Amino acid sequence: MIVKTRNYRMEKKDYIRLALRNVLRQQWWAGLIALAICLGFIWIASFWWIVGAIVAYGLFVLFWWIQFYGVTQLEQGKMLFEKFAYEITSQQILMKINAREGMPLKWDQIKRAQIGKDHFLLFVNKAQLIHWPFKIFATENERKFVISILKTKGLL
Repeated sequence: MIVKTRNYRMEKKDYIRLALRNVLRQQWWAGLIALAICLGFIWIASFWWIVGAIVAYGLFVLFWWIQFYGVTQLEQGKMLFEKFAYEITSQQILMKINAREGMPLKWDQIKRAQIGKDHFLLFVNKAQLIHWPFKIFATENERKFVISILKTKGLL
């Protein structure tokens, strides 16, 4: 079976939001480091421990936000924000710009996937992700087929 989707382009603000959320989930331990810095308050009673921890964690989040914002501005990152129609099979994902131009993406290039309440999210790496809202699929059966592929490939 081949699933053909409608044309879809990921918005830059959605990319930044999704990618930042993904990195913060993956690097949850950074919050523990900030908490450990806050516990310095027990050792020497000073509110600067808490201020320092908040500033350090804020800089950590700002660093990643700048990285993802930079991807939206670079020429190399423009491909992520093109309007694509997808042809999904159990062997590959074909990302088509138009009827003659496209790029195949093998399933083994996808690191992992998530199913949200209204979308699929495929992670190629930290900076590259593919977002498929449910509205680009024609039927519920197409979504179920994609879910079965993701489970078969071990991405969920």
